[in-house]
Amino acid sequence: MTAPTAMRRRVSAVVLCLALAACAPSARSAEPPLSLDGKFVQGGLVVGRAPVGSRITLDGKPVKQLADGRFLIGFGRDARPEAVLRVRFKGGETTRRLAIKKRRYRIQRITGLPPRMVTPPKEVLARIRADAKLIRGARLTDTPEPFFDSGFIWPVEGPVSGVYGSQRILNGKPRRPHFGVDVAVPTGTPVRAAAAGVVRVAVPDMYFTGGTVLIDHGFGLNSVYSHLSGLSVKPGQRVAKGAVIGAVGSTGRSTGAHLDWRVNLFLTRLDPALLVPPMPPGPH
Repeated sequence: MTAPTAMRRRVSAVVLCLALAACAPSARSAEPPLSLDGKFVQGGLVVGRAPVGSRITLDGKPVKQLADGRFLIGFGRDARPEAVLRVRFKGGETTRRLAIKKRRYRIQRITGLPPRMVTPPKEVLARIRADAKLIRGARLTDTPEPFFDSGFIWPVEGPVSGVYGSQRILNGKPRRPHFGVDVAVPTGTPVRAAAAGVVRVAVPDMYFTGGTVLIDHGFGLNSVYSHLSGLSVKPGQRVAKGAVIGAVGSTGRSTGAHLDWRVNLFLTRLDPALLVPPMPPGPH
């Protein structure tokens, strides 16, 4: 092979390599190692994992990422059929369109409530607003420790008397949907922390929810336990999963002894029953 021929072949090879590189997918279009695990349904919680340092949004709202790459997203009672998850990582980005299953909700009629608990008098409105402000502030707490890694358990076991999302008719008057799970057990039954965390609220006499405890499970995930007859914890106290935090009662707006258990991701109201196995069969 003559020198000019060899040179021409080397030039052709270089041109071919450059052409192939130009046609290859760029880093901007590369798919990151993204995983999602959870319930893609109204009231569901999903744990994701993306490259560390990613910028993540759900329907345009920022989602915080843990140091190990995990993140939490949740879908409210009336979440739309599709949610858009966008992950921007070093050198690229990806978009996932998440199909969210729609649920049918029950209508629950409750009678026998004191009229002042259905239509509160003006003199208690300031108290109600103060209660709501305290709970809202605690729900917005962004603790960087993933206490939720402990997993979740039922805080009490017994007959489920109220479910997430049901439309409430109180003394014949339509009111807001129910965002928790009610478990009907006797007054004094120990209530246990559904997961590890830090107590942010412990108040014995809120107007609507009576004895109330809120536990921060980290990264905006929190749980509330209402209508307690007694409290065993104080704000700032760390609790392990299963630790006794109070006792079942019928305080606040209630017609009988039960626990109202709720779970939020910041201000998104989730279905607690989706975080635990089915309620064990009785007797309890």
